[in-house]
Amino acid sequence: MVHALEHLVVRHTHRLPHPTGPAGDGSAAVRRFDAALMTAGFKLSAELIERLSGFAEPTVVETAVRTLATVRELVGDHVRHNVYFVDFPANVPDTLDFWMACVAEALDDVDARADTVDRLRAGVLDLLTLPSYGRYRHTYEEMLAAHDELIAAAGDRLTVLHPGADGDAEVTGVYLALAGSTTPLGEEHLRDLAVLAEHCADGPQPETITVRENRAVVNHARLRVGAAPLLDTVTDVLRLACALAEGDVTLREPTRFRALSRPYRRALLAGLDAVVAASPAKLADVSAHAEAWKRLGERLHPHEHPHRPHAAEVFAVARGERKVPSFDSRTEEMLGRGDVTAAAELLASHAPGRLFRALDRLLRGAADGKEREAVLAAVERAAPEVSGRVVLSVREHLQNRAGGSGGERRVFVNREGKAWVTADTRPALEDIDRERLIAVLDAETRHRLPTPGHLLIDPDVLDVALPLSGRAASAGLGVLPRGSVSPVEGELLRFFTYWREARHTTDLDLSAAVLDENYATITWLSYTALTDVEGRHSGDITEAPDGASEFIDLRLGAVRGTFIVPQVHVFSGEGFDQVAEGFFGFMLREGEQGGRPFEPRTVRMKSDLRGPGRVALPLAFRRDEEGRWHAHWLHLYLRGAPSGNRVEEHRVSIAVLLRGLFARTPLTVRHLVALMEESGASTTLWDGRTVPDAPVTYIGLERPDGLAPGSSVITPENLRDLLPA
Repeated sequence: MVHALEHLVVRHTHRLPHPTGPAGDGSAAVRRFDAALMTAGFKLSAELIERLSGFAEPTVVETAVRTLATVRELVGDHVRHNVYFVDFPANVPDTLDFWMACVAEALDDVDARADTVDRLRAGVLDLLTLPSYGRYRHTYEEMLAAHDELIAAAGDRLTVLHPGADGDAEVTGVYLALAGSTTPLGEEHLRDLAVLAEHCADGPQPETITVRENRAVVNHARLRVGAAPLLDTVTDVLRLACALAEGDVTLREPTRFRALSRPYRRALLAGLDAVVAASPAKLADVSAHAEAWKRLGERLHPHEHPHRPHAAEVFAVARGERKVPSFDSRTEEMLGRGDVTAAAELLASHAPGRLFRALDRLLRGAADGKEREAVLAAVERAAPEVSGRVVLSVREHLQNRAGGSGGERRVFVNREGKAWVTADTRPALEDIDRERLIAVLDAETRHRLPTPGHLLIDPDVLDVALPLSGRAASAGLGVLPRGSVSPVEGELLRFFTYWREARHTTDLDLSAAVLDENYATITWLSYTALTDVEGRHSGDITEAPDGASEFIDLRLGAVRGTFIVPQVHVFSGEGFDQVAEGFFGFMLREGEQGGRPFEPRTVRMKSDLRGPGRVALPLAFRRDEEGRWHAHWLHLYLRGAPSGNRVEEHRVSIAVLLRGLFARTPLTVRHLVALMEESGASTTLWDGRTVPDAPVTYIGLERPDGLAPGSSVITPENLRDLLPA
């Protein structure tokens, strides 16, 4: 079973669990393994090479086969990336010339000629009706033969794999890290957690599972293997029921409950009964989801279980037969009569996290300085009881609330990455209140941060946004949280997208817009504009039963604008959350490297495309005043149109969105490093070459080789561990 989970360990930690097998001389196989990894942009660390060389060759080969499959999928090299124009980026024709060539070929085609003539006479010609448009006209092997080998460059990506502990220990470690995460996990990580929770049901469990949807996934997995669920609120039971029905454990969307097996019904009612018996006050949470409880009651039949009287109380509250006011309703009642002080006191005493989330509203609703002082005092008292993630989220909110409304725009991003913009009509917060709160939150964060000893910092990590939500980043390789900024070094920037349709013919279109400093569009590259000064588009593919890829090549030195905004549009068919597989990424190359359109060694980032809407905005690139390019990570989805989405039609909405996003300042790693330094931590900025002989706490984009034993490592894979509890 551990071998089956080994790929999860490699993906989440970039560590290879200690193999099991006979000793021997596997050095020759290790060298071949390392060479094969390097073709995908990975490499074994010196310590891992030494460890593997002590195993017999068959063990090394088996390990290599499993690991290579994992890293190739990580980087997107597990599929065949073909292009419409076989020589891409060379010999891409002018758009109109290409379309005319397709028309000419259709007129020469006996089967297509009559229909094409009719359409031309009508004055409207659909490109999709032309036989040679949108479908590969050469095999993958023919495309490979048209390209020279990639010339190695010093800037090629090289991700190092390090040695891990034995398989069981590594699997348990990943499980504990995911289950105990202080931030919500993304879709892929939740799927991984479900698998790991089943395997680890009888092993160590996190001291606390603070994120409720994580708890629901863990409980669902535990029930499947016959283990008792971990429940401490009535809502935990409701979330577990939603998980059993394959519904929404966040409770944002209604779940259609279905018939449950008798063991599951008994487990849910027993858990509900125990929670309420231990703390009857938790019945106050029922009314927030009363309709869901009513529907669930129809499936659980609590009246058939008279020995579970406390469980029956839950459904009595849901039906309105018993009145138990919720904190939310009591708070709203107080605010409705203008008693901000009482509302703040209630929340501070019973729901400090909700107090923090309602802080802006409470301050705006305060009638005078006395009420504002009451709110501020409540926050100071409640701060030690609030989770670190919420403390940091409010801190980020406050640093972006300087000034008045003044026509600014508010950007909203929901849990699925769907974004929209509206005018900010909120009155300003008093500067003195805002600064006092920031000082309180910083002091609380500083108090909770561990003493890291000596910090070794990769400068490139300082502008990485703190992962205050795991849903602020897609799963993949080299992916950073929304709001992060990272340098881009290279002459040629190449975007790629791949998709494979599940059941319906699906056409995704890769595009890139170039904007000036005022967010006005200068030009774009897409299937409607194959060539421009900036670069080339690889050609439009309109169906993907076996998978399809599109590429855009940009020479950064030729770009005339300030922003480059890659986009993936659903032109027709399945959405991003419906296709069998879909991902986006970018590569960086030197000018004369050559190679295939897709070269895994040059991939800097590859992320899954899974979200609502019909337009994906993975990231944007911005040129600073000194001419250097930086990636700004977005992970956003726009609603778009049901079909026919094109870059030309979303220029205004994307410009408004970017203007609002770039006006915000996210909380970054730099903030936490500064607080640790204020607490006495010594810091060294890593030069990329030598590492100290003594143990350090390393924070960076990639773990360096040769760290002293006892060192702690924080990279994007476990950046959430940097957040205080």
